[in-house]
Amino acid sequence: MISSTPTTTKSLGFSTIEHAAVWTLLVFIAALQISIAVSAMLLTLTLGLWAALAVFQRETLDLPDIFWPLFAYALVTMLSVVASIDPLMSLRDSKEVLLFLVVPAVYRFARGRWAFTAADVVITVGACAAILGIVQYGILEYDNLGQRPQGLMGHYMTYSGLLMLVIGLATARLMFGKHGRMWAALVLPALVVALALTFTRSAWVGASIGVSLLLVLKDFRLLAIAPVLAAAFFVLAPTGVTDRVYSMFDLQDPTNRDRFAMARAGVRMVEDYPLTGVGPDMVQGVYGEYRDADAVNEINPHLHNVPLHIAAERGLPALIIWLWFIFVTIRTLVRSFKRAESRSLAAGGLAAIASMLAAGMLAKLHQQPIPEAAGMFEYNFGDSEFLMLFLVILTLPLAAYPGRTTRIGTSA
Repeated sequence: MISSTPTTTKSLGFSTIEHAAVWTLLVFIAALQISIAVSAMLLTLTLGLWAALAVFQRETLDLPDIFWPLFAYALVTMLSVVASIDPLMSLRDSKEVLLFLVVPAVYRFARGRWAFTAADVVITVGACAAILGIVQYGILEYDNLGQRPQGLMGHYMTYSGLLMLVIGLATARLMFGKHGRMWAALVLPALVVALALTFTRSAWVGASIGVSLLLVLKDFRLLAIAPVLAAAFFVLAPTGVTDRVYSMFDLQDPTNRDRFAMARAGVRMVEDYPLTGVGPDMVQGVYGEYRDADAVNEINPHLHNVPLHIAAERGLPALIIWLWFIFVTIRTLVRSFKRAESRSLAAGGLAAIASMLAAGMLAKLHQQPIPEAAGMFEYNFGDSEFLMLFLVILTLPLAAYPGRTTRIGTSA
C-alpha cells in the first residue's frame, strides 16, 4: 500500500510535493463546478506532481478495482477510433478517456480525512453555484426554456447534472455522516431550489431516484415522506416549473416521439456496426442515414441514452465493459457502505450512480434552442464536467479507507 506520508528524512523534500499535490487536487475538485479549462489544468498539474513522486520516491502504484473497467473501456474506445468513419475526428473526441485518470489521482491523494475534506469542497462549491443559479433566475431573468440558470457552466444541462450529483452527496452526508450534517442541511434547500429552476427534467428524475435510494438505505419507511415533499413542491414551485413537470406525462409531446425515433435509429447503427460502432463523435454525422421516419429532429448529436449511445458509437464490447464498470463500482461501494467510517461517502457514491442511470436512461429532457429536439434521455456520461465530478464522488469512499487494490511497481 502507498504510504501517504513519507517517513524518512531523505524524502522530506518529496513530502512537500505530496502536500502540494493534495491541495492541487482539492482545488481541481472545486474548479469542476466553475471552469472546465481551469479544472483540466489543475488535473494535469496534479498528475505531474504525482509523476514526480513516482520518479523520485519509486512508490508502489495502487489502483482501485473500479479503475480497470475504465482502462478496458479506454482500450476499446481506441479500437473504435481506428475503425471509425472519420478516425481523426474520433481521436480528437476520445481525449475524454484521459479523464479516467481522475480515479487513481483521487485514490492516491484524497486518503483518509482528505476524502471527507474533498466532499466538503464539492458540497460548498455546489451551494455557491446553486445561489448563483437562483440569482440568475430571480434577478437576471433566466426564467424560461430559452434561457435557463446555468451557474458558471456553459450549458444548463451540465449545471443541472452537477447539482444533481451534489444533492445526492449532501443528502448522504445529512443521513449518514458523523460530521458536517448541519452544513449539509443548510445548503440542501438552495441546491434543490436551483435544480428545480433549471427546468431540466432529466436531472429532476435523477436527483429524485438518488435521494429515494438514500431513504431506502436509511430506512425504507422514510419513503412515506415522498408524497409530502411532492405536494410541497407543487404548492411552492413557480407555474413554469410545475408546467414542466406536467409535460413529462404528455404522450402527445413531440419530444416523446423523437425519443423512440432516436432509439430505433441507434438500434440500426448497432446492427450495422456491432463490434466497433460508427466511431466516437460520429453519431451526428451518420444520423441522417439512420433517421427514423417518425423522427422530429433532423440531426441529433447523440442519442440521449447512455448505453444505447455507447453501443452505437463504440460497439457492443464497449457497452459490456461499461456495464462491467457499473457492476464493479456498485459492488465496491456496497462493501464500503458496510463500514461505518466511510458510509456517508459510499452512500453519496451509490446515489451518484442511481442518479446518473436514471437521468441517462429514464428521464425526459427538452433541448434548446430547437424546441422539438429532445428525447427522453440524456448522454450524461459523455459530459466532461459531469464525468469528472461523478468519478470523484465514486472514488472518495475508496480513498477514505482503501480496501482491495492492484499494486504496480515496487516501493523504494
